[in-house]
Amino acid sequence: MKKTFRTTSYFLLSASILATSLASCGGDNKGADVATQEPGSTMSVADSANMPTDSARMGKADGVMVDGVAMTPDRSIVQNAVQAKSMTTLVKAVQAAGLDGTLSGAGPYTVFAPNNAAFDKLPKGALAGLMRPESKDKLKGLLTYHVIASRLLAADLRDGQELTTVNGEKIKVSVKDGKVMINNATVSTPDVVSSNGVTHIIDTVLMPPAETE
Repeated sequence: MKKTFRTTSYFLLSASILATSLASCGGDNKGADVATQEPGSTMSVADSANMPTDSARMGKADGVMVDGVAMTPDRSIVQNAVQAKSMTTLVKAVQAAGLDGTLSGAGPYTVFAPNNAAFDKLPKGALAGLMRPESKDKLKGLLTYHVIASRLLAADLRDGQELTTVNGEKIKVSVKDGKVMINNATVSTPDVVSSNGVTHIIDTVLMPPAETE
């Protein structure tokens, strides 16, 4: 009887140690891909298709202030954007492209949102041309180049990371001295969390590769 008890106790203790070891090696594995990257490498750290989506992560209840207005996590991306006076051009473009319904949906989405000043940097007449009905598909392609089909906070963005956009093309993340850049655009206001995703306001319109050739 004593022998049986000792044998059973041994197996229970072994199982407990194994479970503890696995737990300590598991947990949040978001950084697992970083550990395999060679120092100084410019390889893709993670693709958006493989990024974890955590719809439970929400922002501050009182929101993020943009243009003196609180962008709160109980509203959708579009509902928050329409309140900001510096985002009026983007809102009009999203509506013209027929994406307002999509960006009001369940998501989650990450939107790198150019402000009005970013659109002002475009060549003269470029925006007016994109807003014409016959340019709807081109406008949609441009805007979806700013959208990732997952929720990515600033803390999820790492230097050298490449993300696949809804457009199908990739954008590159650069992080240096606390400044986050997406291609050649600087993130001026990060982590505007909405009910269906997160918006990072940028100072330059991202141009898909086809538009820059």
